[in-house]
Amino acid sequence: MRELLIRNGRVVDPSTQRDGIADVFIRGGNIVAVAPNFDAAGAKVFDASGLVVAPGFVDMHVHLREPGFEYAETIESGAKAAAAGGFTTICAMPNTSPVNDSATVTSYIVERARRHAIVKVLPIGAITKNSAGEELAGIGSMKNAGIVAISDDGKPVMNARLMRRAMEVAGSLGLPVINHCEDLTLSAGGDMHEGAESVRLGLRGIPSCSEDVMVARDILLAEVTGAHYHVAHISTHHSVQMVGFAKSRGLAVTCEATPHHFALSDRRMIPYDSNYKMKPPLRGTSDAEMVLDGLANGTVDAIATDHAPHAGSEKMQEFERCPFGVIGLETAIGLAFRDLVHPGKIGLSRLVELFSTAPARILKLNAGTLRPGAPADLTILDTGREWTYDVNKSFSKSRNSPFDGERFKGGPVATIVNGAFVWRADSAA
Repeated sequence: MRELLIRNGRVVDPSTQRDGIADVFIRGGNIVAVAPNFDAAGAKVFDASGLVVAPGFVDMHVHLREPGFEYAETIESGAKAAAAGGFTTICAMPNTSPVNDSATVTSYIVERARRHAIVKVLPIGAITKNSAGEELAGIGSMKNAGIVAISDDGKPVMNARLMRRAMEVAGSLGLPVINHCEDLTLSAGGDMHEGAESVRLGLRGIPSCSEDVMVARDILLAEVTGAHYHVAHISTHHSVQMVGFAKSRGLAVTCEATPHHFALSDRRMIPYDSNYKMKPPLRGTSDAEMVLDGLANGTVDAIATDHAPHAGSEKMQEFERCPFGVIGLETAIGLAFRDLVHPGKIGLSRLVELFSTAPARILKLNAGTLRPGAPADLTILDTGREWTYDVNKSFSKSRNSPFDGERFKGGPVATIVNGAFVWRADSAA
């Protein structure tokens, strides 16, 4: 049986309230023990002195584009980018072609991941057939095939009655309902956040209220149904406040934020640069600050990348014509260190919780912990590592990042899945 000893690292595991120097002993792909000065004669040793050893990071919001759009990303290439970003598990959104709205497509993704992905890939199923918002998808059969949540991400469920029914079904199956919160009647035709900057640039605006009214509606439906409701890529001041209110009422409401929504704002985007075009759009400064506060005070539960690759031929168009979305798997941890940890807004334990323990808890995964018996998925970090992101060296097939050339301090140095190294910074191509 394969044995590995991670020696002398600072083990940070919120699931066990551990934060201190210890060894992590792995055998056969599982955690065996976490203890100081562990004796494991004959095991392969990785010296983690000066490094942080954490439960494997989980990205609960990734677009892998396969099946249907393999020119932009594949399960294989997306998994490689995830490993280089420090993620051991990623969750694939259903807006593929065909849409993941049936057990057949779910099983295809599961099998492709088993064969080609170096990290764990977990599918998220569509709420409605073809994500058309008209009829519920085969949620029960998809769960049996391996989905961990449902979402029509990118196409919000506009019909409130249908969303209520989806929550009732998902609640009975123990699945969270994830919604891309956007009232399409309010955001129609918009290209960036509605505000002074959109007026200055002469671009059509997407108002904050297009997100806010959908979050409010869904929280009310979550209260009626008792379902676990999760807000994807939360971006506005009022939405964060409403999630905080729902939590204070004891509702099963959670949310995630993306690095670009706390690291950037509409004032910090390069005008007409398509790498700054995403949905939700980069919001105002006060919105970004509220997202940061929510991450610090616990209102925002997790950080997810919303990794959305697009081919250069698609992105290299006029701002009004190009698709929404940016890649983010390889820059997420660096941005979190830059904007959250190093300024003192959060500590390392909270960072690990946001990237690992919390998303695993939201999705009910056997992950996000270093307890003995758990799968040996680990993310090893160097808080002082200085590095520069070069998008042209990305493992992703796409290049649509606003952070090309960004210098970072702190980031992943090794990613371990089932007890085996799948990426190391010192041997990365």
